[in-house]
Amino acid sequence: MKGIILAGGSGTRLFPITKGVSKQILPVYDKPMIYYPLSILMLAGIKDILIITTEMDRNAFYMILGDGREFGINIKYEIQNKPNGLPEAFVIGERFIDGDRVCLILGDNIFYSDMFINQHLIPNLNKDDAVIFGYYVKDPERYGVIETDNENNILSIEEKPLNPKSNYAITGLYIFNGDVSNVAKTLKVSDRGETEIVDIIIHYQKENKLTMERLGRGIAWLDTGTHSSLLEASNFVEVIENRQGLKIACIEEIAYLKGYISNDKLKYLAEPLMKSDYGKYLMKIAETKLDGNYA
Repeated sequence: MKGIILAGGSGTRLFPITKGVSKQILPVYDKPMIYYPLSILMLAGIKDILIITTEMDRNAFYMILGDGREFGINIKYEIQNKPNGLPEAFVIGERFIDGDRVCLILGDNIFYSDMFINQHLIPNLNKDDAVIFGYYVKDPERYGVIETDNENNILSIEEKPLNPKSNYAITGLYIFNGDVSNVAKTLKVSDRGETEIVDIIIHYQKENKLTMERLGRGIAWLDTGTHSSLLEASNFVEVIENRQGLKIACIEEIAYLKGYISNDKLKYLAEPLMKSDYGKYLMKIAETKLDGNYA
């Protein structure tokens, strides 16, 4: 299983704060936004990860994450010159995917729940079908919308419909088979001037190779693409972390609990950060030698 984080685009909805920096590098409370989608892939056990970004932002991402070696994973980078649509990620990443199943997550999406990874994501990684994740929202006209019957069979999929047939939106997390790059190459450009991820989803639906995993109300899905939603996400993370004393999307901690790095390595990563609460948190984890059962 391969993982792709799409972290390109120009972030125009967040102007002027994204005029000189990728939105996926902006802070969501106490860590860069990119940590959140990366943590989802790491928690699911995906260690081979491709980050697709712009030429301007590649070096910034590399300064933050490097090649992933310090976290016990493998990170590669590719460039998307223009925002030509989400399906282009599979064309750009074709050699990286190399026929394997692939999990794509958008770089500005945050998922949070103690049940999300083990009950919803991991069980779908090795299915034969393509998998999308549906989430109940109050404003479905802003998203791709899924209509299902009572047995969860998919009846229709529409991109930003004026009259939505359901309140279930397609989230920015997708699992596809190894042939997805070939499918992406066949897509036509939409009226918006780019290819659409919905067209890939419809392709698998027509072949009866599509599953929709319904996410319940106990799971938080946050999109950080606007000023207000970015602030809401930061406030959400702050409330949870301050209440529990445990961090969300702490990739060093995840690497340690998954056994990707040693206790000594965690201390090594914490030492340069000790002037911050983040570094002190990492050192506390290392010194108490907590395991995954507390999270």
